[in-house]
Amino acid sequence: MLLRLAYLAVTNSFAALRLLPLSDRDKDVEILALRHQLAVLERQLGTARPNFAPEDRAFLAALLHRLPRHALSRLRLLVRPDTVLRRHRDLTKCRHAARSRP
Repeated sequence: MLLRLAYLAVTNSFAALRLLPLSDRDKDVEILALRHQLAVLERQLGTARPNFAPEDRAFLAALLHRLPRHALSRLRLLVRPDTVLRRHRDLTKCRHAARSRP
């Protein structure tokens, strides 16, 4: 799991670097395209819920935990904001428990 999480972090870091030379208009177009793809995916899934691997959940929690709740509610996510926040709390709790062991 840690290897997969590290892989996700590195690949997404390179993806973020790719965005640096793009203009705001290009980024807005890409965001709109990604939102449309997400809407199509949600339409195809219907009431079914996608299955996320633990690494994906950890990455989403790390990425989104700094956003305020009202900003999270405006985003179009496959997971609910409460789920992201709960996952981040669980990760923090596990890390604290591991450090507190004698």
